[in-house]
Amino acid sequence: MPVYPAGPAYGSQVSLPVSQSTPYLTPPGSGPYGGSVGLLPYGGPPNPSVPQELDDPEFELRPSPLQRSISTSVDPRTKKTKAVDLTAPPFTKEYIDQYRLRIKADPDPEAHFLYAKYLIDAAKKIGADAKDQRAVKKYRDLLLQESLKTIRRLAEQKEAYDEAQFFLANCFGTGSLGLQVDHERAYHLYLQAAKQNHAAASYRVAVCNEIGAGTRRDPQRASAFYRKAASLGDTAAMYKLGMILLLGSLGEQKNPREAINWLKRAAEQADEENPHALHELAMLHEMPNSQLVIHDPAYAKSLYEQAARLGYTQSQYKLGQCYEYGTLTCPVDPRRSIAWYTKAAEKGDAEAELALSGWYLTGSEGVLKQSDSEAYLWARKAANKGLSKAEYAVGYYAEVGIGIKQDIEFAKRWYMRAAAQGNKRAMNRLTEMKRMGNKRSNVGRPTRQQAKDECVIC
Repeated sequence: MPVYPAGPAYGSQVSLPVSQSTPYLTPPGSGPYGGSVGLLPYGGPPNPSVPQELDDPEFELRPSPLQRSISTSVDPRTKKTKAVDLTAPPFTKEYIDQYRLRIKADPDPEAHFLYAKYLIDAAKKIGADAKDQRAVKKYRDLLLQESLKTIRRLAEQKEAYDEAQFFLANCFGTGSLGLQVDHERAYHLYLQAAKQNHAAASYRVAVCNEIGAGTRRDPQRASAFYRKAASLGDTAAMYKLGMILLLGSLGEQKNPREAINWLKRAAEQADEENPHALHELAMLHEMPNSQLVIHDPAYAKSLYEQAARLGYTQSQYKLGQCYEYGTLTCPVDPRRSIAWYTKAAEKGDAEAELALSGWYLTGSEGVLKQSDSEAYLWARKAANKGLSKAEYAVGYYAEVGIGIKQDIEFAKRWYMRAAAQGNKRAMNRLTEMKRMGNKRSNVGRPTRQQAKDECVIC
């Protein structure tokens, strides 16, 4: 029976039996103000190349059968008839003036909110080709001021409009539209929108209470708002609540049965921003003795595929492993393995980058041409992200002279970096190098299996 750890702190890894799980508390856009965390620029040696010969239509990202075209966390009121058709609105001063006149007598708050959002778009695009850019900048600033004034009015009026409250909260949280960052103000607006049963705002209130953004930390209150947001149909909240109940975090008792139900609901409406539940369910179905769900390798594979095709890097890496080793009903297929590793590596997944290093180290006949330089560069890219296995691999490549000129001192430095993270093979190698006086006897080029046995590329 699997042993699940106590609930981790915000942003930590979920220690489920398969180690590719994401930070369960941080799906994309799940911070107080949404958005995804970008990768730091890659510094160091030249970037490795992506295998172009693997541009197989089979690996084009396709929507999951479970994907919904409209998120349930979007307020259904957005389906109302708009004051004007904004399918492809022009961005001209004349059109803006006409739009302003049309909207003035419209009592619908949504119409005014859409007008304010249009002004923001217009401020980004209007006058791009004009000669007098100073005048354009001044006009753009006026549009942003008008937009902010409209949104404030909608958010603060007696019958406040929840979408405007949510939008303004994001602005205070991120400092956009010229506002100073004010987490307390953002939290207050999220809370006011949540009181009107705004699903996404309820989720943000939960996150704020969990991490202490704009308010004090309150795990019980966070849990309550995650449940509210999930009940209102917010996909990220369904996933989060499922993991809370699975792990027994935020003061909640473990409730595996309810947890699985929430994860299934989140998986049913998974999209590119919220593929996490698919991956978590796949891991549970992959476990032989989970006692939570039926052990079903084929179904686990299908769930990983759905998440991978939604762009989820950890599922893409997992499929690369499956096709490399022939697990979860997958045949051993170097082409598919390399293709899935490549998709994950393109998004900066360090494990996938190291896996590609391994494939380049030996090549695959008819699929991937062997390349020492690419093997080294992919390992170095992963090592620069702090992956200890990759640090060891770079040390090994430098010691043997694979893809880089043989350099014992350089190898030592990478071994020491890996050893500092507790990598035992790096520790042993440093000890052996010291004993042998930096000389390595009978060092030959490893086969793929030998490289894996020595954990160079595994």
